[in-house]
Amino acid sequence: MEPILLKPTVKTLIWGSEQWGISGHPNGDDEILNEEFKGNTLSSLFKSRPDLFGNVSLSQFPLLTKIITANTDLSIQVHPDDEYAAKNENGSLGKTECWYIMDAKPGATIVIGHNAKDKEEVKSMIEKGEWDDFIRVIPVHKGDFFFIEPGTVHAIKGGTVILETQQSSDITYRVYDYGRLQDGKPRPLHVKQSIDVIKAPFVQKAPPLNNTISIGNVDQLVSCSLFTVWHGKVEGKLEIMQNRPFLLCSVIEGECSLSEETFTKSDHFILPYKYGNAEFRGNAELIISSC
Repeated sequence: MEPILLKPTVKTLIWGSEQWGISGHPNGDDEILNEEFKGNTLSSLFKSRPDLFGNVSLSQFPLLTKIITANTDLSIQVHPDDEYAAKNENGSLGKTECWYIMDAKPGATIVIGHNAKDKEEVKSMIEKGEWDDFIRVIPVHKGDFFFIEPGTVHAIKGGTVILETQQSSDITYRVYDYGRLQDGKPRPLHVKQSIDVIKAPFVQKAPPLNNTISIGNVDQLVSCSLFTVWHGKVEGKLEIMQNRPFLLCSVIEGECSLSEETFTKSDHFILPYKYGNAEFRGNAELIISSC
């Protein structure tokens, strides 16, 4: 059994770019590159060969891995949970996500959370445009990790490169976009929806962990009901056990080999169900995830 190879979907945006490295979402459904599965996208392979994904009882591929390169600031935004998205966004999944900082320029910052004491103050500060008082800006460095629950105000800012693991959803509510124009027009805002879903007050929480979920000598970054994410270092050799329905793998630094394949920075692949022991060789860093 071989790794499942993918051709990422790349999107050029007003603030930079996104590489949808592992995606079965209709807005960026990655092509499968293995000769055995030629002609398939990830979503079609997930439906036609459920045995490769542990026969999980899900209607769609559940996760999405992106590399986000922010040349300038993204909008101040928030995502809904599953319940709100299902009701208000045509049955879409909500969007729980997490960020591993692949790179950050000196002095780089991001937005995580807000300073309003309750929902009433959230509404008031947004409607009055009190952005400097409302948003919570924090410094960011290469190697930092953040877990972003639905209802959390956030923004990736310029000078950062981020590996994002998230639910397979493309629902984003923009609260504020700096008055920028795209094609001569302001980008749409979603103020009502944002006020609906923003949680208040904001409480900073450590990423949840579950040490009973292990794949080998790697560091668990987060484990919630939707996904578990690990960070692994290949220092000559790294062995992991594929004991999950599937493992999504992204190289975030260096180069390594597995089986007959060589992977370099920004490459992505999937280890299918019952792949067994995976022996990486080389010098690299990996982000690995599974449901």
